[in-house]
Amino acid sequence: MSYVNNLKVFVRVVELGSMSAAARDRRVSPAVVSSRIGELEKHLGVRLFNRTTRKLQPTEHGAIFYKGAVKILDTIEEAEAAVADVARNPRGSIFVAAPLGIGRRLIAPLIPDFKAAYPAVDVRLRLSDRKLDVLGEGLDIAFVLGTPQDSALRLRPVFECERVLCAAPSYLAEHGVPQSGRDLVDGRHSCLLLRFPGANEFQWTLAGPEGPLRYEVSGPFESDDGDVLTDWALEGCGIVNKPLFEVIDHLRSGALVPVCKTTPPPPVQLACLYPHKRFQDPKIRLFIDFVTAGCQRALDTLLAQKNGTAARG
Repeated sequence: MSYVNNLKVFVRVVELGSMSAAARDRRVSPAVVSSRIGELEKHLGVRLFNRTTRKLQPTEHGAIFYKGAVKILDTIEEAEAAVADVARNPRGSIFVAAPLGIGRRLIAPLIPDFKAAYPAVDVRLRLSDRKLDVLGEGLDIAFVLGTPQDSALRLRPVFECERVLCAAPSYLAEHGVPQSGRDLVDGRHSCLLLRFPGANEFQWTLAGPEGPLRYEVSGPFESDDGDVLTDWALEGCGIVNKPLFEVIDHLRSGALVPVCKTTPPPPVQLACLYPHKRFQDPKIRLFIDFVTAGCQRALDTLLAQKNGTAARG
């Protein structure tokens, strides 16, 4: 910003006709004004003023440079005003991606309220459980479970998402109730797997007495849609590993029953990824803040539901 400040000082010297007047206008000392003019003259390699005892007059070079400097400062001022206006009245499109379950249950319900608050912003929501290429697909924001390693992106945590292993009573009546991750493997239980290129849910990480352990689970059912896995679990096809908020209603009704309580899956972080430069756009910041607050409210409601279920149990 020093060069911009030099331009501002130069323009005021030309307009006011003296360094002392420009110094008072800019609330700096005359020495600072003189130094900034000297820096400009050194940078340009020309004299900008003819100095007399009564008044400073711009040289021919100074007059030409003054016109250009005014245009530059006007452009900067217009750009800053536009940003300030966008921050109050953002406009344009935001391209957002999220996993199916999170997108349907947490993010999609918030978008109409966001649109009502910021009517000039359009949100283009894509839902998929597959691994996303945020930069390659031109996304502004991608909500993810876990912490992907991508140095080209920024990550903002939203909340810790509790997970649960569960199955239908009909499945458990036929195959038994596994108490631990080892029971899943030794009992050759049908684990419902989320599969797509780059997925790793065929290895379930579960809590152990001395820390997390990974289990090579298997099963005949797999899909790239997490909600399909929930539907299969409800039909008695096997055991599913799901975020708690996605199956809380089924747990409360008894349609699904928690299993492996001695080795539960650890919580996973819900976070949003976005390219560094995108966060400079006020509408991106506003959307992330809006969704983060909305998701936290949903989590608070979920915890209240869970505590109510525990109290009745």
